[in-house]
Amino acid sequence: MSARDGMSSAETLRAQLERAQTRAFGIGGVGFALCFVLGLAFHRATALHRSYLFAFMFWLLIPVGCSAILMLHHMTGGWWGYPIRRLLEAGTRTFPIIAALFVPNLLGMSRLYPWAQPDQVAADPLLQYKHAYLNPGFFSVRAVVYFAIWFGLAFFLNKWSEQQDRTGDARLALRMESLSAPGLILWGIAVTFSSVDWVMSLEPHWFSTIYGMIFMMAAALAAMSFVVFTLRMLSDSDPLRDSVTPNQYNDLGNLMLAFVMLWAYLSFSQFLIIWSGNIKDEIPWYISRAFGGWGKVAAVLLLLHFAAPFFLLLQRGVKRRLRRLSMVAGLLMVLSLVDVYWLVAPAYDPAGPSMNLDRWLDLLAVAGVGGVWVGAFCRQLKKQPLLPLHDPRFEGVALEHGHGD
Repeated sequence: MSARDGMSSAETLRAQLERAQTRAFGIGGVGFALCFVLGLAFHRATALHRSYLFAFMFWLLIPVGCSAILMLHHMTGGWWGYPIRRLLEAGTRTFPIIAALFVPNLLGMSRLYPWAQPDQVAADPLLQYKHAYLNPGFFSVRAVVYFAIWFGLAFFLNKWSEQQDRTGDARLALRMESLSAPGLILWGIAVTFSSVDWVMSLEPHWFSTIYGMIFMMAAALAAMSFVVFTLRMLSDSDPLRDSVTPNQYNDLGNLMLAFVMLWAYLSFSQFLIIWSGNIKDEIPWYISRAFGGWGKVAAVLLLLHFAAPFFLLLQRGVKRRLRRLSMVAGLLMVLSLVDVYWLVAPAYDPAGPSMNLDRWLDLLAVAGVGGVWVGAFCRQLKKQPLLPLHDPRFEGVALEHGHGD
């Protein structure tokens, strides 16, 4: 390929990403505008904040999961991470916009959480007992700490990766590996406590020691699904077109399968422990989610978020063909959205989902937050080459795997 052809290909890819960025920001702007207009016009400010929290928690999963998978890649040095590393890094660089998108949750705290409402705290001895931890000031401080951890890890991993591209310094790979091991521990702590603060405390009488781990797997699965789906969209562009093999797709499919199994195992373990314990403070959480309208949603999750992808991802013919694998990834992204909805919405609407104005607010909030986040992701992705440069773990190997069937 000539230099002119290479430049043309790079310019085409950049134009493609710029179009996607513009469309995403446009969708985000329209979604936000309609969401706020409908919410305020029909005096649904509380419902608006609830819809926004649900949408935020779903889109938060992707950059959080990208951080974990990126650190896992640096720890193992696996060839599977070569084609998706730039996508993961672009995802982690969206934490500043995610932090900005979190602000409405702070502003609407009193509409979202019972422990932020003085009259409910005064009437509930348990909320008074938990007030030292569940109070607006400490809640806000902890949120800053969580974002500082995620942003700090992303900052150094991206900084050293960019330096590696520019200088080819082999020591930078070891530096990223050394940060990733303790970084995953810090990441796990931040995910655990943030999921407890932002979602579990919607129902402060209920608790689960597995809850944080469920969110860890949900984040990893949502991020891997998003990355695989995006990889398919970019697979015809240079240099991905001639640099990724079916074996790498197979490895990515195996990782998706592992995340699906871990998500199902942890979710079922939580259900089994709470249901068999039959403790009055814990069992109502599942009663509202396992019966009635929410029970139907749970059945959909069991079938399409576990059983169907589990069966499909056992097939080598699915995992070794990116088009088929991306279809499974798209399904898992949609079901990850449903999963977050099933976790969040029953706290406000235990009777079950119904098609009313609140549901439209939910959809518009997802479009608003998602449009802004996807636009920010596209903007970050076009800043670097689609494949790492001068990584000593892949130099030479890239030539060997440069062409696959």
